[in-house]
Amino acid sequence: MDFLRPASWREALEIRAARPAATVLAGGTDVLVGLNFGHDRPEALLDLTATGAEQEWSESDGVLRIGALLPYARLVDELGDRLPGLATAARTVGSPQIRNRGTLGGNLGSASPAGDGHPPLLASDARVEVASVRGTRTLPVAEFFTGPKRNALAADELIAAVHVPTASGPQQFAKVGTRNAMVIAVCAFAIALHPQRRRIGTGVGSAGPVPFRATAAEDFLAAELTASDRWERPRELPDLVVRRFGELVAAAAHPVDDVRGTAGYRRHALGVLARRTVLRVWDEHRNGRRSCA
Repeated sequence: MDFLRPASWREALEIRAARPAATVLAGGTDVLVGLNFGHDRPEALLDLTATGAEQEWSESDGVLRIGALLPYARLVDELGDRLPGLATAARTVGSPQIRNRGTLGGNLGSASPAGDGHPPLLASDARVEVASVRGTRTLPVAEFFTGPKRNALAADELIAAVHVPTASGPQQFAKVGTRNAMVIAVCAFAIALHPQRRRIGTGVGSAGPVPFRATAAEDFLAAELTASDRWERPRELPDLVVRRFGELVAAAAHPVDDVRGTAGYRRHALGVLARRTVLRVWDEHRNGRRSCA
């Protein structure tokens, strides 16, 4: 196995173009597990950690550009007030040691249906910036996932950054697992209120072949809030609305039975998570509070 360690981002892109079969190493929290257990044996490893690039974040016109190699720990510490849903999800990733190494870019690159960072990105209408020697392009995060552990990257492309609008309203993330962290989610759910646009954003993980949005649930709740004038005059949500929202989230799922849970349990749990989180974000909106991970 060849070990390729470029010293610059440009060199990394050139190596990627020349060795497209090389497995990319960012934080290594997924790749090294596969190597250690003998599940993967790539012909080459492309280690990006020495490039010194894409390890920072910036903000412009209300949109955060998060470098693909920014560790989870810094995302939580530095962006928790701007992206509370994503920061909450990042807190559930592994142990402190893993959060110091693991990256959002690596999470996206693995494209696991159970990736903790994926639901909040979907709920926030994030875009993924990818780069190659040919240039850069961005695409909606919902279009980035093409199948279980498959993504829309061309053979010569690397994930450069994620573009996420700063939270314009309350956000929540919750998942079901045997522990709060260091566990693959049985299912996960994220919700974001976008009051200025009168929109609801959702993201669902570990309940289908790819992470996805529950668009019928989003449209239902947004319409109910508009029809009842609750965007302008926030009041408690009726129980029927909360229950229906949970039902629509559960109905959007296409889970399977596996060692972590049955399909039926996942649907049930998603309905519970949806009801709990929508009540939390709406309570924050009603009372003028903003969660901070």
